[in-house]
Amino acid sequence: MQAIPVSGVRRGFGQTARRDRWWTTPALIFVGFSLFIVYATWAAFQNAHYTFGPYLSPFYSPEIFGASSHAWFGSKPDWWPELLPFSPALIILPFPGLFRFTCYYYRGAYYKSFWADPPACSVGEPRKGYRGEHSFPLILQNVHRYFMWVAILFIALLAWDVWLAMWFTDPMTGQVQFGMGVGTLVLAVNVVLLVCYTWGCHVLRHVVGGRLNEVSKSPVCDFAYECVSSLNGRHQLFAWCSLFSVMSSDLYVRLCSMGVIADLRIF
Repeated sequence: MQAIPVSGVRRGFGQTARRDRWWTTPALIFVGFSLFIVYATWAAFQNAHYTFGPYLSPFYSPEIFGASSHAWFGSKPDWWPELLPFSPALIILPFPGLFRFTCYYYRGAYYKSFWADPPACSVGEPRKGYRGEHSFPLILQNVHRYFMWVAILFIALLAWDVWLAMWFTDPMTGQVQFGMGVGTLVLAVNVVLLVCYTWGCHVLRHVVGGRLNEVSKSPVCDFAYECVSSLNGRHQLFAWCSLFSVMSSDLYVRLCSMGVIADLRIF
């Protein structure tokens, strides 16, 4: 069959031959990301209403320094800069935040929706050259492989918070009793979604089996590779679900703490 030469077509910014509503997805992603960033920033600087009974907001977990009973090492440390407002969330949020910011899926999403690089497939972008991620600053995206391990550690800490969220102090007797509230389920669902998102990471998929030439010759690696691959196939879905479950968990604890809603005890 004779090859047909195809010449590149350079389009101006936003120009395209597409007839569908290609701008819908980038616009929705822009709104979704912006909503989360604004809320998370606001909640992180509040330094209040992040605990309710045994519940601890995932934005503040682990509470290394803080005023609540969940704090590991007491209140505000002496080395904290006086000009910077103190909040336990500011100490820990950069770590899971950088894991998401450098995530392979999120990169493609916010490159399109925030940088228009490009806005969508076959749509003109506002730049003429392509530098890729092999030069500064985008080469720093490679830290994703390291922050994955930190994200896995955070899942273990959040799972421990769910366990603690099952122990309630009786206001009358002061005794600690095992139980479950709606808040317990909210925090548990958040951990499950975070597990599905983090354990479906492309980097983890490579670690457990992608580095092998014949993964089937290692039954353990083969099983782990299949599990991670099944989650990886829904990476986009779990990325969004876990993003908003973290925000919803903080919002639930915050509203309970403020007395806006009441936490229903299941047993």
